[in-house]
Amino acid sequence: MASVASADPVFPAGTAGVAELARSGTLADTAARSPEARRRLAGQVYSVAWPIVFERLTRDIERRRGHRGCAASFQKMLPECLDGFHDAVGAVVEHVLDHADTPIRNLAAWIATRISPATIDAHRRQRGQRGALQRPRLPAWLGTALGGDPWLSELALRILVWVGVPTTAGIGLWPLDDWAQRRAEATGDWPGSDPHRVQRDVDTVLTAMRTRPRWHADYVERPLGRKQAPVVAHPGGAAAEPVPLRLVSGADEDDQRLAALAEAALEEIRRRLGTGEPAHAVVASVVRTVFGAAEGPDAQARPPHDRVHAGERALTLISDPAEIDRIVAAVLAIVSEG
Repeated sequence: MASVASADPVFPAGTAGVAELARSGTLADTAARSPEARRRLAGQVYSVAWPIVFERLTRDIERRRGHRGCAASFQKMLPECLDGFHDAVGAVVEHVLDHADTPIRNLAAWIATRISPATIDAHRRQRGQRGALQRPRLPAWLGTALGGDPWLSELALRILVWVGVPTTAGIGLWPLDDWAQRRAEATGDWPGSDPHRVQRDVDTVLTAMRTRPRWHADYVERPLGRKQAPVVAHPGGAAAEPVPLRLVSGADEDDQRLAALAEAALEEIRRRLGTGEPAHAVVASVVRTVFGAAEGPDAQARPPHDRVHAGERALTLISDPAEIDRIVAAVLAIVSEG
């Protein structure tokens, strides 16, 4: 082993064993023998891989971000950048231990060629674990729903990519400033491309996505719900409770809740009509019971002006004979359509 170490001065002390296993083509097999063997070899591969990942990947990323200190040395990296660096090295280490199953004459050079596939595969796995699409593509139905608009189609794809990112955009949900810049470049509308306009575009795209409720729940709402909420420091240094990050607007939450109540009400109305009860009495009773109940579980956490008083409106409607006739006719038409 000593001769191997002296023959390969590029390897740090203690990594000659992993270099020899790579040369013999048995590195992956040895790592698979036991958890202890994998842990031991992972440490050795990490020592070999981290300088290569920093030089070939991390330094360039940090330069593009404008983080000169982070690009100069991993010892000067900001905490969030350092986390990303360690994640990248960890992905490379796992890739090496899984795929180094043929003779590798120069492990360091081979690792340099595996950085891209290793980090891409790890990124896709992490997106899948968060419930996001691993390889976001714009569905044909969504492109049609957006009228084939090039910018809205691009924004939809950016949304699908962004929901799989673990962090938020500061204290907001969407990176509106970056997307405003991209909108200006894509449309040529520089004066009109500001964050407020992009937010309206985002709302347009989300509305189109919600036309497929199950798809939207699986690939947008679920990964959004797994994002890390931002930590907000109080200007005076004292601890302050941050405003909760809302993944959907209050109006969207109300729409979803009312839709669920309407579905439950229809099921109960169908059941009672099936027993022969009078339609007017059934509809009035079910509407009063279902929609006249207390507000949703999060109602008290929202400002009074931001609540939907569905119960009050429902009770007002069913007290008006003309309205109850209209509601009964509409419900019976829905029931008859199945």
